[in-house]
Amino acid sequence: MTRGNSTRSAQGQTRGWVSFVGSGPGDPDLLTVRAVALLRQADVVVTEAPEHAGLVRALLGLPEPVEPEEGDEPVAADVDGPEFVDGGFGEDGQPLTHAARAKVVVKQAKRGLRVVRLMSGDPFLYASGPEEAQACVKAGLGFEIVPGVSSVNAVPAYAGIPLTTKDHREVAVVTCGDRIDWAQYADDRTLVLLSAVGSIGEISKALVAAGRSPQTPVAMTRVGTTTGQATVTSTLEHIAADARAARMAPPAVTVIGAVVDLRQTLSWFETKPLFGWRVLVPRTKEQAGAVSARLRGYGAVPEEVPTISVEPPRNPLQMDKAVRGLVEGRYEWIAFTSVNAVKAVREKFEEYGLDARAFSGLKIAAVGDKTAQAISAWGLRADLTPSGEQSAAGLLADWPEYDRLLDPINRVFLPRADIATENLVAGLVDLGWECDDVTAYRTVRATPPPAPTRDAIKTGKFDAVVFTSSSTVRNLVGIAGKPHPSTIIAVIGPATAKTAEEHGLRVDVLAAKPDIDELVDALADFGAARRLSLLDQGQPVTRPSERKPSARRKVRTQ
Repeated sequence: MTRGNSTRSAQGQTRGWVSFVGSGPGDPDLLTVRAVALLRQADVVVTEAPEHAGLVRALLGLPEPVEPEEGDEPVAADVDGPEFVDGGFGEDGQPLTHAARAKVVVKQAKRGLRVVRLMSGDPFLYASGPEEAQACVKAGLGFEIVPGVSSVNAVPAYAGIPLTTKDHREVAVVTCGDRIDWAQYADDRTLVLLSAVGSIGEISKALVAAGRSPQTPVAMTRVGTTTGQATVTSTLEHIAADARAARMAPPAVTVIGAVVDLRQTLSWFETKPLFGWRVLVPRTKEQAGAVSARLRGYGAVPEEVPTISVEPPRNPLQMDKAVRGLVEGRYEWIAFTSVNAVKAVREKFEEYGLDARAFSGLKIAAVGDKTAQAISAWGLRADLTPSGEQSAAGLLADWPEYDRLLDPINRVFLPRADIATENLVAGLVDLGWECDDVTAYRTVRATPPPAPTRDAIKTGKFDAVVFTSSSTVRNLVGIAGKPHPSTIIAVIGPATAKTAEEHGLRVDVLAAKPDIDELVDALADFGAARRLSLLDQGQPVTRPSERKPSARRKVRTQ
């Protein structure tokens, strides 16, 4: 690897460095700043859990590896990213012992590379970090420890349970196994139990026999800090039966003590408006990130399905001519109707070796805030954005008439998609302007998603879908079929709503204005209102996909 070679020459042929980094309890946002910095510098990442490689790729913006088809040549590794080495499981698929893991780490470090040993939770808390670090010392290798957020306190915190309060200051952490004398925990201090799912019945009986009240509050939280988190609250007397009824399974953290009662008012994570919702994001792959990030903030599980592919125009000559005209001062205005239009013009500038200085003396219009932000990222400022509706119509409403005395040039450069509306051009002509309406990029239908995703769309396994344009509606239906009637349909504006309805979809959520953030916020408001309605009716909080088929059939026959 290129990066590895440079490191080897800098650090010597036989000396490497190992950073034992805690990945935290599951939520990637809980990685520390130091952990992120080391992962960005790493030559080799020795993983522990199956999800670690994906976590690092997402953090570094690296593509997922492509498995070659039978008979194809292997796909070369990304030289800009680290090498991944499995430190959790052997070639036989069995978990490695602590000693075997240590050998993997030492072997990689002896290559003279910067090695990050990524470990679940914290490297020095219920982990093999001490043994592996001792192996580094024995091998004469340098190392550092980067603590990670531990599930011991993070999972209860995400469940809304503080481990200590002013009235409860003592905590005991117990890893459950054989030969534990539960009599020593008969007092009222808070207990945090690890690996207790299978033995909670025996544990609760032992604690009651030791003197704890059968009514002592208990909470069990599985896969904590992730959007799959689920918590059961009960008492020592009933926790075994309640955990079985809820189908609790490892990994889970159990808290015993009076602090559990505070969950009733402090539960913040599982009460997010879209918690656990599986939301379909049909967008171009390049633009889905912002939507998904905002959805995750509301507790949703976004799944990006590319429905539109952005490609260069079939004939680039028209675009080349327009860019030359821009440099030569042919235009008074340039109007950007999308982020993709900004990207297309910027790429053309880079192709010619031009920069933002070529816009000197040119007025710039943007169809909305997101497009204006893309222009700003280029070091430019939009002179005109819609004061009302963020759309071509809104832009046209604020566009000034051509004035022969004030405007030396009457021509507008309009780089746009091949499927853009002609209304903006017609409106500008009516205002006295001449338009060079140039195809800057093409939007084409993407390839269909995998069969499991298509099945999930049609059978209602998604809780919601967010449509950011009419084309995403048309293309999703074209490549994957119509979403199930139980799926909540959220759209970015009236035009998209009309297209959705034309395709037989019921629109449930309409953004207050055509903006991605507004769209996600509106869906969150819908989810919050739905949650409150269910609670007011005394019903359990369920997701739209958790429907009862019999109830839906009954509604249809009424």
